[in-house]
Amino acid sequence: MYKIIGADGKEYGPITTEQLRQWIAEGRAGMQTKVLPDGATEWTTLGQLPEFAAAAPSVAPNVFTPPSPATAGAEQVNGPAMGLIVVAILGALAQAAGLIMHLAGAATRAPSQMPNAALVNMFSGTVGIISGVIGLLMSAVVLLGALKMKKLESYGFAMAASIIAMVPCVSPCCLLGLPIGIWALVVLMKPEVKSAFH
Repeated sequence: MYKIIGADGKEYGPITTEQLRQWIAEGRAGMQTKVLPDGATEWTTLGQLPEFAAAAPSVAPNVFTPPSPATAGAEQVNGPAMGLIVVAILGALAQAAGLIMHLAGAATRAPSQMPNAALVNMFSGTVGIISGVIGLLMSAVVLLGALKMKKLESYGFAMAASIIAMVPCVSPCCLLGLPIGIWALVVLMKPEVKSAFH
């Protein structure tokens, strides 16, 4: 892992060796870019590190160029967006299975001697079908919001999808929805991510 001093004098990182090689190849970092390898106590230049000598392009810039806001935003939203996609798909599958069971009559009336029989019977009929349809719709909203988030489109829709994923009994997948929704909201609230949306 490495830390870099950019042309603006700010410190960036920690970043991996692969990411640093990519920045060198893209011309965003050069052999004169100041770098602090993990475990080192003194800053040096990339040109003084043998592991980056082969990665240097023939004409390398002298300074590190920080990633554009859109690139930085896309990197940060990728993980939570994928998490929301997984939550939406799992939720849709669970709701579809429940809806099929209700429609096929697999959820038969509970015997009256069973504890909470009235409650079970209430959720096994029309209420169960309606809740299954609502759950499928919520899964669709979370999925569309996550796809928009991944493309850095429609900030409000991405926020709505993150919030819906966290709400118990509405969320497409309660156990996963809460932590992933919180993660997505934290990332979306960052100013650099918000400014990357178009």
